[in-house]
Amino acid sequence: MKTGRGESKKKTGRKGSGSPSLPVITLLTDFGTADYFVGAVKGAILSVNPQAVIADITHEIPPQDVEAAAFTLLAAYPTFPPQTIHVAVVDPGVGSERRPIVVKAGTQFFVGPDNGIFTYIYDREPSHRVVHVTSDRYFRSSVSATFHGRDVFAPVAAHLARGVALGSSGPPSRPGRW
Repeated sequence: MKTGRGESKKKTGRKGSGSPSLPVITLLTDFGTADYFVGAVKGAILSVNPQAVIADITHEIPPQDVEAAAFTLLAAYPTFPPQTIHVAVVDPGVGSERRPIVVKAGTQFFVGPDNGIFTYIYDREPSHRVVHVTSDRYFRSSVSATFHGRDVFAPVAAHLARGVALGSSGPPSRPGRW
């Protein structure tokens, strides 16, 4: 593509947009939509990455139903483009010692608690990689004991969307299953 001064410029991004493509960040939770929780998670993403493209899968998973969340994620994730980052937060163990993880499976990423929520993804994508997120530089500056969706998982996803390497967030890990 030629610019107005005759220099060549590489065409990037979405067809006809002229700007680089940004990964999509999806959200799947059991938060419901009657209060501020989903909005706060989106705000945490946009605070790290104001250019983020956010898509809601659902926020109506039955409370603490990890298996329903896992199934819904399994059904939805293949419809998203490569490099999509899926944040899944159905977390009966919030505030406990369960680990925050990032999974690279196929061409997509998954961010959430290590509570079995990604079990079906592991089965469908056998060549997955799991990282235990230990680097708190990717978290919000103040982390609530009960709102890791906003304070841990959302900012980690936003940093991934900005190009942070998977391995910089923590060490490789073995995934938990239910």
